[in-house]
Amino acid sequence: MRVRTLSDPDFLPALDMRHAPQNRASSLAACPRHPPRILLLYGSLREHSYSRLVVEEAARLVRFFGAEPRIFDPSDLPLPDQFKGDNHPAVQELRELSMWSEGQIWCSPERHGQITGVMKAQIDHLPLNMGGRRPTQGRTLAVMQVCGGSQSFNAVNTLRLLGRWLRMFTIPNQSSIPKAFQEFDEAGRMRSSSYYERIVDVVEELVRFTVLLRPHVATLTDRYSERRAAAGPQRDAASDLSAIATAHQRMGSRA
Repeated sequence: MRVRTLSDPDFLPALDMRHAPQNRASSLAACPRHPPRILLLYGSLREHSYSRLVVEEAARLVRFFGAEPRIFDPSDLPLPDQFKGDNHPAVQELRELSMWSEGQIWCSPERHGQITGVMKAQIDHLPLNMGGRRPTQGRTLAVMQVCGGSQSFNAVNTLRLLGRWLRMFTIPNQSSIPKAFQEFDEAGRMRSSSYYERIVDVVEELVRFTVLLRPHVATLTDRYSERRAAAGPQRDAASDLSAIATAHQRMGSRA
């Protein structure tokens, strides 16, 4: 399994419980259902990866607000098209996790003004259509980034573009953490700050949107072009040569 184990999943030292309603998901649900399923992706393979640390903080908050998080570990994910037919267990597991999910959180470092290759490779392995199944369409999405220097929004802007391309509902809020190395303690936990508060806001908003949208996903993603494609190829009687030939044969037999 390439789902990372989350350490101290219920320990939230930077969260002020007086202002954080626990189990937000169940309070919004119109009827009892399984907790919202949230897949989290990060974009660095460094041992001390700040995008992974942010994702882990977000995953703990996902749990706190009543949803179920799973963090994909991309450490052995190949490049797109590296294996014929994408026949690699990491690719298959990533796609199955995306199918399992109802919402996703993507966090990338900004490198050379853009998302990292690790982040892009994960997204590139998620096709719009996978044997009649759609691993991204209709999912909610929250985007985040970490910066080594001053605050920037290049990575989150690109992640928004990719989310739109994959037909996901990207929530309005987002997070960008400048000088990320200053925001974590020696244990790898994020300190209380306005940047941490923004992550809380983003996760809470994502859980809300996921719960509110999931009863309507089938309706919201019902597309004319897909309905037409599912019906099979349409023949134009005026230009279909086989239909014209058949009509002529029928006319000749009647004569």
